[in-house]
Amino acid sequence: QEHVVESGGGLVQAGGSLALSCAASGAAFDGYAMGWFRQAPGKEREGISCITSSGGRAWYIDSVKDRFTLSRDNAKKSLDLQMNSLKPEDTAMYYCAASSFKSPPLKTSFFGHWGQGTQVTVSS
Repeated sequence: QEHVVESGGGLVQAGGSLALSCAASGAAFDGYAMGWFRQAPGKEREGISCITSSGGRAWYIDSVKDRFTLSRDNAKKSLDLQMNSLKPEDTAMYYCAASSFKSPPLKTSFFGHWGQGTQVTVSS
């Protein structure tokens, strides 16, 4: 069973960058698609990006496409989200999660093994 821990959040000015990481434990990391979600106060948790178990394909929601890049290192059991050109509307708690589906839609019901999250705050 996978256990994940997110890190890398912080406070950044609009236009800046942050790199989030998700460290996984468990023997089956390379068998899971991995995703990042975010949740702003008063809003539902939103899926923003996912990558296949091999790392061969990643997909994004339109609002982060061309600004965020998702990658994984199965040997290190890690998942990285590089976030550039950050906007105040990117402010949220960010979570990583694992999915046993090959190419899951970015919906919470397709993911499990949630971490505790890391806070990202973008000031204007």
